[in-house]
Amino acid sequence: MSMVSWSENGVEQSARWRSENGAPPPARVEIVNDFLTANAALRRLRGGSGLLWRGDFHGARQLLKAVSRRIDHRVISKNLDIAALFRAHRAERAERAEVLGGIVVLLEPGARLSLRRAPDVSDACREAYGELEERTLVSLTELQGVLSAYQWHQQGVPVPALGARVHPRHSVFSPSRSEYVDLVARAPMPEVPGGADAVDLGTGTGVLAAILAKRGAARVVATDINSRAVECAKENMQRLGLEDSVSVLETDLFPPGRADLIVCNPPWLPGEPTSALELAIYDERSSMLSRFLEGLGEHLRPGGEGWLVLSDLAEHLGLRSREQLREMFRRSGLEVVDTDSTPARHSRADDPKDVLHAARRQEITTLWRLRVAPAAKAAGATRR
Repeated sequence: MSMVSWSENGVEQSARWRSENGAPPPARVEIVNDFLTANAALRRLRGGSGLLWRGDFHGARQLLKAVSRRIDHRVISKNLDIAALFRAHRAERAERAEVLGGIVVLLEPGARLSLRRAPDVSDACREAYGELEERTLVSLTELQGVLSAYQWHQQGVPVPALGARVHPRHSVFSPSRSEYVDLVARAPMPEVPGGADAVDLGTGTGVLAAILAKRGAARVVATDINSRAVECAKENMQRLGLEDSVSVLETDLFPPGRADLIVCNPPWLPGEPTSALELAIYDERSSMLSRFLEGLGEHLRPGGEGWLVLSDLAEHLGLRSREQLREMFRRSGLEVVDTDSTPARHSRADDPKDVLHAARRQEITTLWRLRVAPAAKAAGATRR
């Protein structure tokens, strides 16, 4: 973490800079308070200044909202084709995050926020960052995300297919979209005496691993490359009483060995993620999708299935075609056994103000049941 210095009342001060999405520290820091207007704040932020808030905490939140409204007045031309519209939207969101991220607050040791009417943020920050023993600067937008994630973790997210709540942690994608969960909950399980051995790749909160265990899988191995997700999934298995049925491993995609069923719900949009949460949405060069398909045959038992759960939003945005996806199946030596699909049920699909509404309202999430194609089996047997 970088050190940031500034002058306050003629005294030189410094603190560690903390950013979960890797945003660089501000080049310079100005002290501001409740007398700063939103227009003046926006000019300074766009000029590259970080604004260290020293006023009332609720005033900082109001300033953030006011600056955000001014940024949101920019209009993206709807005459662009959908792929260009998506790129423009991503660029606008990135610029927005960069500008708003310049409003910062100072956490004293122990994650104490010394502002008037400030909430106690210590428990939330401790869960997200661990113990903070030094003064730390964070953006107000990030702190709000930390507080929101802490509430999600405390309250949990209801999952009807489980009949229980799942508790996400900070920077772990919340299972608030139920489409992919419902598809896994109703797909026909492989018929294996004693129950199937199953794997859930990129488990996140562990929700799909829990579904598989509840549906009678004899053994489930859940994997994730994110250490926070691994701890989150382990915690959820304990809450659900499934710690003896589900093992959670920190690894990149496949665990050792073979299984009767391997489930993967990869990020559904090709693109570069800009935060830990976006790792669940954006898959740079479709890397996870490609590696899942290419490695599936080597990790399935004879007669086993791979379940790919994937939104087709990328197709409606012109980022990947259905034929390209099917070609990925063929190149990986896989064939489609069956599919099950469901329309999007999230709020953005019904929001006409969203610039990508035309694509989102057509979004379909599909569970593809895949197995090794006969020709690929024969080729493998010949090589052996």
